[in-house]
Amino acid sequence: MPKIELSTTINAAIQCCFDVSRDIDIHMASTAHTGEKAISGRTSGLIGLGETVTWRAKHFGIWQNLTSKITEFNSPNFFVDEMVEGAFKSFRHKHYFDKLNDSQTLMRDVFIFKSPLGVFGNLADRLFLKQYMTNLLVKRNLVIKKEAEAQTIADSQ
Repeated sequence: MPKIELSTTINAAIQCCFDVSRDIDIHMASTAHTGEKAISGRTSGLIGLGETVTWRAKHFGIWQNLTSKITEFNSPNFFVDEMVEGAFKSFRHKHYFDKLNDSQTLMRDVFIFKSPLGVFGNLADRLFLKQYMTNLLVKRNLVIKKEAEAQTIADSQ
């Protein structure tokens, strides 16, 4: 199964980073290029333990729905979202937040997924899907970083 690991240093307090990362509205802003919208479950605000969200987005020219659930939650340090229904055979996204100091946080992502279709899915993973998912996560993390840092600046004024 492909595994993507990313680290992003954010100039904001850990609680701010944790909350921005689980904000449905900010998630939609970070994936606007895919037309992604939350269409059922938690559709705005901060998602929490046991809650689900169903996303509708266009990837590779095809509209798809994917439902994920928050299965682990330890504010402000960690949460996990897992696919319960969608195009993947499975995925598990671990979000870690490490306090570097009062105004700086290290956000780490560990995203593990498996495509359906056996050998063909494995081939797709290696040829293009891992890079595609990495690019989506990098883009999302940049939006999270900008939003958390903007909130920190606004709070200090």
